[in-house]
Amino acid sequence: MFSKRQNQVASFIQKELGELFILRASEWVPGKMLTVSIVRVTKDLSIANIFISVFPSNDSEATIKQLNDASSQIRYELGTRIRHSIRRIPELRFLLDDSLDYIDKIDDALKS
Repeated sequence: MFSKRQNQVASFIQKELGELFILRASEWVPGKMLTVSIVRVTKDLSIANIFISVFPSNDSEATIKQLNDASSQIRYELGTRIRHSIRRIPELRFLLDDSLDYIDKIDDALKS
């Protein structure tokens, strides 16, 4: 169960990262469209697990690796945007949200 503060910080990070990806994602992962699906923050607010949907989904694992390699730069950019709202910027860990692929598989199975 997540506390109210964890949910507030997670939704705030999700909103700000979404806006940041609109502006700067082409620098970190060119040719991909990124969507921040879910953000989960640990109890001590030190780590944020960020689930990303990638379009097009081919080679999405490599895209997540590129984001994790650039996580310090992304954290810095995020920190400059939210430094007056959050005391400590959490460490960012990017994970693949494959729920869209799962939905496609179910849809294909139902059609056949």
